Amino acid sequence: MTLSDIVYAALGVGALAAAVLPRVVFRRPFSLPMVFLGAGALIALLPMGIPVVDPVADRLWVEHVTEAGVVVSLMGAGLAINRPMGWKSWAGTWRLLGITLPLTVLAVAFLAWWLLDWPPAAALLLGAVLSPTDPVLAAEVRVGEPTDAEDDEDEVRFTLTSEAGLNDGLAFPFVMAAVALATAAGGGWSADWIGHWAAVDLLGRAALGVVAGLVLGRLLGWMFFRARTPALRLSEHMEGFVALGATFLTYGITELLHGYGFLAVFVAACALRSAERSHGYHNVLHEFTEQIERLLTAALLFLLGMFVASGGLAELTWPAALIGLLLIVLVRPLTGWLGQLGFAAGPRERTVVAMFGLRGIGSLFYLAYALGEHPFGALERPLWAAVAFTVLASVVLHGVSATPVITRLDRLRERSAPGVSP
Repeated sequence: MTLSDIVYAALGVGALAAAVLPRVVFRRPFSLPMVFLGAGALIALLPMGIPVVDPVADRLWVEHVTEAGVVVSLMGAGLAINRPMGWKSWAGTWRLLGITLPLTVLAVAFLAWWLLDWPPAAALLLGAVLSPTDPVLAAEVRVGEPTDAEDDEDEVRFTLTSEAGLNDGLAFPFVMAAVALATAAGGGWSADWIGHWAAVDLLGRAALGVVAGLVLGRLLGWMFFRARTPALRLSEHMEGFVALGATFLTYGITELLHGYGFLAVFVAACALRSAERSHGYHNVLHEFTEQIERLLTAALLFLLGMFVASGGLAELTWPAALIGLLLIVLVRPLTGWLGQLGFAAGPRERTVVAMFGLRGIGSLFYLAYALGEHPFGALERPLWAAVAFTVLASVVLHGVSATPVITRLDRLRERSAPGVSP
């Protein structure tokens, strides 16, 4: 028996489990990500000799695999959203992005500076990488499959899904600010970087990502549904793998133009969705994307479980663990509630949206990316330990609570619907 045999067997079991387990854990206070985290931890503890991925030594590999996982999930999220993008119809999303996201970054950065005595750049980096949310890790809190009805999405699922689709790209400026601050601190304190950061990283690259996403999404929508040449009108052929082509094409072109590819992929998916909103081809694209997303997420969480069980949290301190828990149970609920003040949704919906700001694969990517841009020296492993613990805690706490909370909210919503007797 060789190591490759074990790997092939593990890949086969993992692929089958990714197909079977969602139906097993459906409507139970247990989630698929928890299963793969636990499986990875168990395998790491067995004397089988399977190598464990070290995010410091294998940083480039971790960066690109998590990058692929994020971009695929963004395409799936954009294709699933039925509601057309608008200022009023997406009001809850804009509030979470404009208020909750920066407040979360600042709150976590302050806690890291205060409790861990980290330098400002490292503290800001921790706040930035833990700011994006990821509803992929709890299927109950994201929208389902595409439909032709624009108003069949409840506010909680829609807001959490659209927030995660956009904040994966909008967290980038804060990560770049941390890198710029660290670089400036290494050469003597200077504020010269702020102007370039604001003009390029905050505004320029974000605007380019939105524009590239809109243009490419509309071009793809025209080709899929309205091209005069039948061979280009891919909606008639119902090929699901085309979703990956649209995803990677949009991401690659936008990154070549130095825009934010994450932002472009989600915007392109929304634009593609609006090209022919009621067409069944969207379901084909979404289903294929969801399957790839599920496989990538399962593999990444499996590797994360192995990393944690093999000593990945050795550099975790009690203050760092406290920051992760405070983010989940206090910082996000509080900033999420503040961001929704004055929003038309009911208090129950606002509370659930504020609670379920899951942390996931995006945080792992951003940390790997940032450490490739600037070495943070002795703080690299403590950063990985803090982020890994926070993702682990989020998967467990939100995975256990998502089903009962969302089920209860759905029942209350049905009882209060017009024409439904109590």
